[in-house]
Amino acid sequence: MALYLVTGGAGFIGSHVVHELVRRGEVVRVLDNLSTGRIANLADVSEQITLYEMDICDLGRISQHFADAHYVIHLAALPSVARSIADPLSANAVNITGSLNVLLAARDAGVKRLVFAASAAAYGDNPTMPRVETLTPNPLSPYALAKLAGEYYCQIFTRIYGLETVALRYFNIFGPRQNPDSPYTGVLSKFVAAYHRRDTPVIFGDGEQSRDFTYVDNVVDATLRACAATGAAGKVINVGVGRSYTLNQTIGLLNGIFGRQVKPKYDPPRKGDALHSLADISLARQMLGYEPRVSFEEGLRRTVDWFRLEATKI
Repeated sequence: MALYLVTGGAGFIGSHVVHELVRRGEVVRVLDNLSTGRIANLADVSEQITLYEMDICDLGRISQHFADAHYVIHLAALPSVARSIADPLSANAVNITGSLNVLLAARDAGVKRLVFAASAAAYGDNPTMPRVETLTPNPLSPYALAKLAGEYYCQIFTRIYGLETVALRYFNIFGPRQNPDSPYTGVLSKFVAAYHRRDTPVIFGDGEQSRDFTYVDNVVDATLRACAATGAAGKVINVGVGRSYTLNQTIGLLNGIFGRQVKPKYDPPRKGDALHSLADISLARQMLGYEPRVSFEEGLRRTVDWFRLEATKI
């Protein structure tokens, strides 16, 4: 039984990680300032974890809670490309300085390994597909730049200080507990919520932009594998499915699931958004033994089912 410290553990991805760790019988400590995370996300496991409400930007407060931790899973961040464009200073403070604080606290506590939530946004508009980790990064937003800086900091801490780190470049994660009402949430949660409310889904652009949509259970599996994978320290590894769908194709799938023929509203493209994204997951297979367990179509059905279930609780 190991002690896992999860930053951002009350958030969308973090809460799924925490639930799986509890299911496995591990000891879990969560740090979250609840700016985007929600206590409700951890309600089912609240008696089996320890939650500390605090900000990773406060190194003095967070450091003591790293004591005795075997693994740190660093998911805390200010999400969203659009948000970082509107407020680059905050994006820098949380996603770069905050990540540096987490690395320092982990180093000083003698943590065995830290897994960092990096982002496929680091690739930007590089035309090469699929995205392989050896491509030259080309961040198009302060968010992408900050996540890339986090990767570099991880590698430096591994090389200089001996703290084992693994940076996972997540591709377009979706699933239950992703808040559709946040202006910074993923497009799929907004699509599903629009269908459920009988609103018109909105696409920024012509809908032919494509994404490697990755169901959250796949990300949890890869993240926990990265905690213990031999030889993975210092690596940057893609986590996706290895298949992409356009937003127009996604609307077609949702039309089938809901049994309706919905036509989306098309708005102008947003700054900082890449046109296409597709992960090469060869390294994840090799280093982590990772294989996507849930397809996009199945993940979409599960997400819709969750929204329907949540609606019955209101």
